[in-house]
Amino acid sequence: MENTIALSELTNSYIQKEEQFGAHNYHPLPVVLNKGEGVYLWDVDGKRYYDFLSGYSAVNQGHCHPKIIAALIEQAQKLTLTSRAFHSDLLGEYSEYITKYFGYDKVLPMNSGVEAVETALKLARRWAYDVKGVAENEAKIITVEENFHGRTINVISFSTDPTAKKGFGPFMTGYTTIPYNDLAALETALQDKNVAAFLVEPIQGEAGVFVPDEGYLSKAYALCKAANVLFIGDEIQTGLARTGKMLACDHENVRPDILILGKALSGGTLPISAVLADDEVMLNIKPGEHGSTYGGNPLACKVAIASLQVLKDEQLAEKSEELGNYFRAQLEALNSPYIKLVRGKGLLNAIVVAHADPNAAWNLCLELKENGLLAKPTHGDKIRFAPPLVITKEQLDECIAIISKSLQALA
Repeated sequence: MENTIALSELTNSYIQKEEQFGAHNYHPLPVVLNKGEGVYLWDVDGKRYYDFLSGYSAVNQGHCHPKIIAALIEQAQKLTLTSRAFHSDLLGEYSEYITKYFGYDKVLPMNSGVEAVETALKLARRWAYDVKGVAENEAKIITVEENFHGRTINVISFSTDPTAKKGFGPFMTGYTTIPYNDLAALETALQDKNVAAFLVEPIQGEAGVFVPDEGYLSKAYALCKAANVLFIGDEIQTGLARTGKMLACDHENVRPDILILGKALSGGTLPISAVLADDEVMLNIKPGEHGSTYGGNPLACKVAIASLQVLKDEQLAEKSEELGNYFRAQLEALNSPYIKLVRGKGLLNAIVVAHADPNAAWNLCLELKENGLLAKPTHGDKIRFAPPLVITKEQLDECIAIISKSLQALA
């Protein structure tokens, strides 16, 4: 179907230039975007689309939110970077704001999501040696199958996705991988006294929005507590109001020992991530043992405060909860033979496509694009539907109509 969609000369020229001069490590939909506002994106030909990927949940607050952009511009004209060789007037303010916001003693600011994951893993290992008393170089981290925590060599070492791993070894040791949503497997793995932490996504986003059984997180947390093991919550994609609570862990009143945030922490303007923990964990890392040139820069601090404030001011968690329930109910009501399953929480949702053609999900995304909605398949037969949280019920109804119309093309 891809070859039957005619691209304008302008669109094609941009795509060809990217193909010629850029690495081929992504396979994007054939659309070239140049403007975003709220729930909408526009391409270089002026066509408007609903954004149903939200930069993998980085633009929960909507594209170019005026309050976030105002903070960005104001700070960009004053001071953007000092490095951590010096103090800035904003790092303390931001540190106080975000730690009080989430209820932790300390924050360690980083940039990309995977940097924050690496930071959390280093913190957990150091805690295991200095506090728990694990023998040097013996600490283990429990991870789960179908996880996605980024693409560094260390993080793909515990991936179970062959595409992420093949041809990139040798890999790091120190990881025990168990099935997701399996408490018995976790209980068994926790019997190893060298386990430092359990790293988990409250909902697996890249795996196709796989929501675990109710009670899984709270019981897993209790098992970790009983075994004196840290619970690391990777809320990079699920956090910041996306699933109908400020954090997905909040659905089960779980407070991770180490909390990882990213993506929407900047409202989609620049890479900002954060690792939050209490003193017992955080203060084991001393000066010179971890850091980042850009981590906690003044521009990031100002933008992150504005981005977090927007989530509260506009009650986006509550909106996400209400509209997510409505959206899933409406998708179910379509009774489409091409939807095998609808799943999700809040406005982090996915459908599993039912079709004999292995390219059906990709083809459906092309059809959705033609009809004015942008989404992307993951793991072959799944499509994530995750619009910015500022979407209205009326706009959501328009999108449900687009999805319904597009599904008919699979006939």
